Amino acid sequence: MRYRKLGRTGVEVSSQCLGAMMFGSVGNPDHDECERMVHRALDAGINFIDTADMYSAGESEEAVGKAVKGRRDDIVLATKFFFPLGEERNSRGGSRRYIVRAVEDSLRRLGTDRIDLYQMHRPDWDTDLEETLDALSDLVGQGKVLYVGSSSFPADQIVEAQWAAERRGGVRFVCEQPQYSVFARSIERAVLPAAQRHGMGVIPWSPLAGGWLTGKYRRGAEAPAGARFAPSPAHPAWRQRAVDVDPSAPVRYEAVERLAKIAEGAGLPLAHLALAFVGEHPAVTSTIIGPKTAAQLDDLLAAADVRLDAAVLDAIDEVVPPGTDIAGIMHGADEPGLRPRNRRRSPAAT
Repeated sequence: MRYRKLGRTGVEVSSQCLGAMMFGSVGNPDHDECERMVHRALDAGINFIDTADMYSAGESEEAVGKAVKGRRDDIVLATKFFFPLGEERNSRGGSRRYIVRAVEDSLRRLGTDRIDLYQMHRPDWDTDLEETLDALSDLVGQGKVLYVGSSSFPADQIVEAQWAAERRGGVRFVCEQPQYSVFARSIERAVLPAAQRHGMGVIPWSPLAGGWLTGKYRRGAEAPAGARFAPSPAHPAWRQRAVDVDPSAPVRYEAVERLAKIAEGAGLPLAHLALAFVGEHPAVTSTIIGPKTAAQLDDLLAAADVRLDAAVLDAIDEVVPPGTDIAGIMHGADEPGLRPRNRRRSPAAT
């Protein structure tokens, strides 16, 4: 396991970050197994754990809190806020009102007196960014939060957040958590360079593209039981919607087949190739792995020290060119300029 500074902070984090999105009812509801997975990751050298308040409606934070009890000082603990956790209309977003409540709920669920890295899960286009940063600065001043970061911010908002922090004399986002994989490379154009220019760490999520880059989805074959896009009693149409009917599926199948050949030529499992690809970008600090089972964790840990040479990286570029996304990738920023009311003249104006 390698270690890198988190942006311009003095904190060192492991090159793999244990993501806990699958801890809880959405993934693995067995908290004892989740605890064993956390300890296995720590024993393997991971010192960075990432969760969010909305993962399994808070259950993930509870599972992580139980798992790190007694080893809290050994880890850099990260969580996130933004998405709604209730019906009350102000229980979401980046307002001061919501942040001061959300952080208390996360601290309680995690069973800790401070959050090492508190991240804004998505941009809030309807709240002044300065309000958000002022509230986060207060939390840092109170010692409840040590550092703050963003997630899935477009490049212009990354830059605006840095400027706003400078204007207000408050805390700045020290890192960005974007979607990044062989399938999702558009952030190479502006997001990653912006993070580098401002000395921010980068913690990519979904490096395996929702499981596609493990090779588990094969043309003409049923998805394995338990896979994200396999049929289940709770989501009987997932695979039909996400794989069979999705018009981007043929493109993804072809890319997976080509990438599998590259991986075979490099003597690597496809998943290890995909994880190593993300880690090779100089902007990347730590890659989030999100196992649901102990077996998945062991397989992902085995990729921690894999490096790719220039020939392999060039071959990957032939499959998905730099700075592009494969068909079907959604970054989900809900940019306000694309909303109908902001891109169409009103009848009165014409």
